[in-house]
Parts: sequence; structure tokens; C-alpha cells
Amino acid sequence: MSGRTVRFHTAICLSRAGESFTAIDLTEVRFRALEQDEIARYVAAEQPLDCAGSFKCEGLGISLFEAIDNRDPTALVGLPLIALCGLLRKAGFAVP
Repeated sequence: MSGRTVRFHTAICLSRAGESFTAIDLTEVRFRALEQDEIARYVAAEQPLDCAGSFKCEGLGISLFEAIDNRDPTALVGLPLIALCGLLRKAGFAVP
């Protein structure tokens, strides 16, 4: 991923009374050109191998990036909360 742009798609589905509401969020991450020693230090410090993409943007992984482009900053961490709130409203829930 070093020096490349990677696209992450995060999808959610909310079901209520037999009706489904869906959303997909696209996040583009531009990684810096990384040296092998930087990668090794990051993996040793953060142990991110159980994460999608093997990095944690909420931790030290942010230091690997040149830029992030998305509509919902919570999507890359796991659950796109802005999209979820929109789906909850569409399903008839009062938010907040």
C-alpha cells in the first residue's frame, strides 16, 4: 500500500418491520511512500494485523497516511455513524 491510494467500502443495513435501509461509504486513503523500517516499527508498536488493511487510523496508523478522503470519518474505524443516523431517520426513528 506504500505510495498508493486504497479504497475502503463500508456497508451497513438496517432492517425494520420487514423493510431494509442500506448505505455504503467510500473512504480513499493515500499512503505515504514508506520505508521498510517505518513499516516494521509501526507493526511492532501497534500490532495491527487483526485489522482491515492491517492499520489503525485511530492510532499510530494515521502517521502512514498522506491524506484521507471520505464523507463520514467514522466509517474507516468500522461503523459509519453519520450514515447510520440517516438510515435510522429513514426508518422512522427520532434521532437524536
